[in-house]
Amino acid sequence: MAERPIFVPAPESPELVKELYFQIKWHSGFAPVQKEKNISELHQAAARLGFKDLLEISSKSKSDRGQHLSAFYMKVKLSDGREIPLECAFQGSKTFERGGPFTDLYWKEPKEAKRDPRLKESGPLKSFQFEGFTWPLEPKTVFYDWLYITFLKRYRDWTPKLYAYGGFTDVEFNPHRSINCQARSCALFLSLLKKDVLDEATQSPQDFIHMLTTSRYRPQLRADDSNSNSLFAQQ
Repeated sequence: MAERPIFVPAPESPELVKELYFQIKWHSGFAPVQKEKNISELHQAAARLGFKDLLEISSKSKSDRGQHLSAFYMKVKLSDGREIPLECAFQGSKTFERGGPFTDLYWKEPKEAKRDPRLKESGPLKSFQFEGFTWPLEPKTVFYDWLYITFLKRYRDWTPKLYAYGGFTDVEFNPHRSINCQARSCALFLSLLKKDVLDEATQSPQDFIHMLTTSRYRPQLRADDSNSNSLFAQQ
């Protein structure tokens, strides 16, 4: 068994995104068919409680749309006009107690950047430094959300197609071990778009931080409680 969330846009709520957790049968292994089984288990569990039309956002998604919304496919435009993978921008901007940012990672392959040993050997994470701005660690996902949302904003004429979905998933995201999630960021994007505050929120990093800190949007690591059968948590 494993616990995995779905993320539902909630523009009417102070939290902006609802996170609902489900216990599902987990199919271990790296074969694509095993990943597809896990996605199906999660979507079926959610559908039994009325949460339907979910879109898996990951490179494992059966939907081309879900694959293209994966952070590994997205590019971040730098001030000089060059573009780098979102994952590389995120990893290369990390600043630690004993080093960073390691901006050479901007030009690596995403998987190589994510596995760079310096990211684990440089002490506690202190902030993110990107394009001359220092990003705080609270709210915990604010920098990742900024990268993801400002990318999607470039395609806002297309993004209303996402209204058709009742929520988003990333079945490889383990809420007990990680905090940043592309499915949550997508749900947050839709909430800001539906509230008609997307442009206001993304005018500058300062505006984005202010928008999130004045809301109740506070993603957290999920408590590891193997005895809990709760299906819902609000963060």
